[in-house]
Amino acid sequence: MKILVCISNVPDTTSKINFTEGDTKFDTNGVQFVINPNDEFGLTRAMWFKEKQGATVHVVNVGGAQTEPTIRKALAIGADEAIRINAEPTDGFFVAQQLAEVVKNGSYDLVIAGRESIDYNGGMVPGILATLLDMNFVNTCIGLEIDGNNATAVREIDGGKEKISTSLPLVIAGQKGLVEESDLRIPNMRGIMMARKKTLNVVEPIDAAQHTQDQKFEKPAAKGPVKLVDAENIGELVELLHNEAKVI
Repeated sequence: MKILVCISNVPDTTSKINFTEGDTKFDTNGVQFVINPNDEFGLTRAMWFKEKQGATVHVVNVGGAQTEPTIRKALAIGADEAIRINAEPTDGFFVAQQLAEVVKNGSYDLVIAGRESIDYNGGMVPGILATLLDMNFVNTCIGLEIDGNNATAVREIDGGKEKISTSLPLVIAGQKGLVEESDLRIPNMRGIMMARKKTLNVVEPIDAAQHTQDQKFEKPAAKGPVKLVDAENIGELVELLHNEAKVI
């Protein structure tokens, strides 16, 4: 089985976010970038298939040279090869078209992407990718088993979970639950050294349409002041909620 894991290069959740050029550009100064968490769950599951079923695992990223440390981390975790598509991921449809070209050229059986990236939270790339490839698709996937050409997946739905059967080739949009957080891997020194020798192919993007463009960014409003009320003073709490907050 040949697996392709789509990797996004995103800011660490603890990073302080700022914008420049009149709030039209994201300021990357001082920002630590990591593998998108939803993608990392998918990569970890792919490594399970590699170790238990002998799968070959490749990773792919759409981005500039600055994303290569993140890609190398994926290689250090255990991926066999990596591909970097040399383009800025400014539009979900554009990204999906680039990834589709890689899948077509690589004849992959299983494509694992994260449900969404934690920077722009578009959540559109996996579904568009599956449509472009005319492949089966499972969204919000929290469980996956492969037996030959057959796949059993569990996905999160409103109010519960759904277990479904499908077949390869398959695209899934994974998230937390595909593996547990305790299963995520930290590259060891041997993995880091081996990653330096693994193939990282840089390919130029195909000519593809971009349908959206960021116009401006805006931070959430700052939190207002708070009033602390003694736990025993229920009367004051009710008065504040009624007269100031006006919620009762």
